[in-house]
Amino acid sequence: MHLRHALRRTAAVLAVALLVGVPALAQADDCAGFDRTIVFGELGYGSADIMTDVARIVLEEGFGCATTTIPGATLPILQGLIRGDVDVDMELWVDNTPEFWLEAVEAGNVRELSHVFDDAAQGFYVPRYLVEGDPERGIEPLAPDLRSVADLPQYADLFRDPEQPDKGRLYNCVIGWYCEGINNVKMVVYGLDEHFTNFRPGTGIAIETTMQTAYTLGEPWLGYYWEPTGILGRLDMLRLEEPPYDEACFAHMNAMAEADTPELATQACDYPIVVAAVGLGSRFADTIPAPIETFLDAFYLQTSTINELLAFMETEDASIREVALAFLSDYPDVWGPWLADVDPAVSERVRAALP
Repeated sequence: MHLRHALRRTAAVLAVALLVGVPALAQADDCAGFDRTIVFGELGYGSADIMTDVARIVLEEGFGCATTTIPGATLPILQGLIRGDVDVDMELWVDNTPEFWLEAVEAGNVRELSHVFDDAAQGFYVPRYLVEGDPERGIEPLAPDLRSVADLPQYADLFRDPEQPDKGRLYNCVIGWYCEGINNVKMVVYGLDEHFTNFRPGTGIAIETTMQTAYTLGEPWLGYYWEPTGILGRLDMLRLEEPPYDEACFAHMNAMAEADTPELATQACDYPIVVAAVGLGSRFADTIPAPIETFLDAFYLQTSTINELLAFMETEDASIREVALAFLSDYPDVWGPWLADVDPAVSERVRAALP
């Protein structure tokens, strides 16, 4: 948890800096010649908004740009990119985009740059101490051979369901969410339904609460979760192995889930890894200055880093702007390479403007 500890050291400084303001921009370029305000989509969830604020600070302080945001859900923001009302989307989920976006990309009206992250997973998790122990907390490894979903039946008694004690409890995805149906199929094909109750919480917060409570007590916990999320930055969880993702297999699971016939499923496999890219709107794609495109194209964070930024925001009750400033202040070795191929003065101005 190195990143979160370093960010916490910065929090007190930021609290003062945000009151008095960061130093004024010193002789920045005039946005590499770009003559209007750059409009970012504000998607309203932590990972996207943190990356948006990081990019805005670099553009404002390093390049001398004016930036603003337009709030909206995913589909309206994508439509805004196509219309030209929005210039930049910092977290475009590549595999989940609708047909109208794919058509716009194919037509060359909008563009996708490189991935901002490409390792976001989802699946079934257990606390790492359950497998490896935790000497600092005095926890012995109760399931030392647990590595994959195929190992779970032999450990069902560790996850005993208090309402049905002859079975373990597996916390599924939120009832009604897409992932619930996929997990229903997985439980049947993996044979987990014979050993575990399929416990479907009513909200995402409910899943998080059960995970956090078990972790605090050092107890076993088994359930579905996803990244990037703050709780996986706070807690050391281990994702269990599954058969590798296969497109045909996943299509089969999807069909069984949509038909609500998990008992008829014959194949199951891992979820695909989530990949996100920077999306450029139609007005911006053809006019973006080369140095700014170079910066946005190089923007990349590991999902584990995003998890810890989200954890910092949650545990310290920090604002999006505080998290972005803390990241830039403490981790120039992460963001410095994003600017390696532009004028070195850009990086110097960003550093000078940070508290």
